[in-house]
Amino acid sequence: MAANLREISNELVSLVERGGAGIVRVEARRRYPASGIAWSQEGLIVTAHHVVEQEENIRVGFDKKETVSAVLVGRDPTTDLAVLRSDAAKVTPLPKAEVSGVKVGSIVLGLGRPERSVMASFGILNAVGAEWRTPTGGTIDRFLQSSIVMMPGFSGGPLVDAEGRLIGLNTSALIREGSLTVPVETIDRVVKAILEHGRVRRAYLGVGTQPVRLPETLWKPLGQETGLLVVSVEPGSPAEAAGLMLGDVIIQVDGNPIRFMDDLIAALAGDQVGRTAPVGILRGGEKAEKSVTLAERKA
Repeated sequence: MAANLREISNELVSLVERGGAGIVRVEARRRYPASGIAWSQEGLIVTAHHVVEQEENIRVGFDKKETVSAVLVGRDPTTDLAVLRSDAAKVTPLPKAEVSGVKVGSIVLGLGRPERSVMASFGILNAVGAEWRTPTGGTIDRFLQSSIVMMPGFSGGPLVDAEGRLIGLNTSALIREGSLTVPVETIDRVVKAILEHGRVRRAYLGVGTQPVRLPETLWKPLGQETGLLVVSVEPGSPAEAAGLMLGDVIIQVDGNPIRFMDDLIAALAGDQVGRTAPVGILRGGEKAEKSVTLAERKA
């Protein structure tokens, strides 16, 4: 038994040592530094959006006192991700795990470098779910939660599997209690969008809405019990240009049913920018359709 425990202990030590080359210290806020993940050998670093409180004078560090400067390439608050670029030649990206294969109960390590040396937290995956939408409207490809302890400065650091492969980025900012891991699929998608556009693009309709229950005489033929009541229309918005009005009830966008706000957010993905989409509405108890050319939300 003792020999087996020593073997497991030595393997965990090896995992931490191997992962250390792919983890950086991120100095982008006044208080305690955070962690970041080496994403490419060209100096790209991924960290948590909420730990990047300053957009200038950002420094990243490794296992020595020296730090190098980094610039903010872009960020996506809705998924709590930020991309930095540094001149560091020492970065060694971690191999990426196939996240579709991770299961509840899998052994994981949370790693961080808020100081010069790597820190580690041991645990298991205690929740693995389907696609999840954050409270701010971002799409997380897979819901991942583990039992690791998020020590100060761990946000932005990696969660790795028992073979040292990157599962995702740990953050304490997406839910009120506990922490989540943003999976590598989401990181990859967001990084590509930021490198191409400087941000994650999101389509824009320009309405304020609230869910309402439809009368039985309406919802039965439609096959949905709720829609979104338009309570405001922004001047100059795509919605105003298309003729949407206060009191309209949005029930479809591009053929997809709109029951709650999450449905509308999902329909306004970045690939919809510039498209003209049919928007199904109820006006005065009658079904109608408006063609809306979706613009890009700038803020």
